[in-house]
Amino acid sequence: MREATVGSAAPTVRSRLLPALRELALLAVLYLGYTASRLLADDDLAAAQRVAERIFEWERTLGIAVEPTLNGWTAAHVVVGVGAAYWYTVTHYAVTALVLLVVWLRRPGAYRSARTVLVASTLTALAFYLVVPVAPPRLVPGYVDVLAQTADWGWWGQSASAPRGLGSMTNQLAAMPSMHVGWAVWVALTLSRLVPGRWRTLVWCYPVVTTLVVVMTGNHWLLDAVAGAAVVLLVDRAVRARRLSGPARPPAPR
Repeated sequence: MREATVGSAAPTVRSRLLPALRELALLAVLYLGYTASRLLADDDLAAAQRVAERIFEWERTLGIAVEPTLNGWTAAHVVVGVGAAYWYTVTHYAVTALVLLVVWLRRPGAYRSARTVLVASTLTALAFYLVVPVAPPRLVPGYVDVLAQTADWGWWGQSASAPRGLGSMTNQLAAMPSMHVGWAVWVALTLSRLVPGRWRTLVWCYPVVTTLVVVMTGNHWLLDAVAGAAVVLLVDRAVRARRLSGPARPPAPR
């Protein structure tokens, strides 16, 4: 009887372990692709600054050019700058990974769609970075690099959120679209479909705060944030539409 119990448990462990390893491998490939794109990206700062100036002109036309005010105010208040720097460097990876893990463990039926949206939107953003390099405000004269200003308070160096000594592995001209905001929107979308109704509005505070942080720290233009949110929302819509238009499953036996 004991042998039967052990034997029946083995397939269960294997059936859960293999998919988990497959997902980890997929995410590892995504990260390697992201790293490779940094090495392949154009490093022409002058050209990227010209695109950034055009984006800022569009914002001025729309009346949403808030970067000088927010960035200057943040740079003048060290405590705010340190808090914004930690938000920028920690939440982007930690919160996204935590939500992905929670969905995997608690809502396995929703995991595949959620993961597909995250991966597809990230790959879309990487294509943009390679085709149209855009300089963030911190690389444009007149703005303050808040993360560089507060580097003594954390582990990051002078190259955005990259740890000290690893700046050469970071694509400095990957401003449009902002995947800090894109991933935050993905988190809010995913949680809004899992949490009770009274919490669904609250989870959207996360991408709102993230949008403020990326602009305050000089890492993105406001239109970068809008583009990042749009990429995730459009990919999410496409994935859901494809799922709904797929072949109908036969009814479960009674």
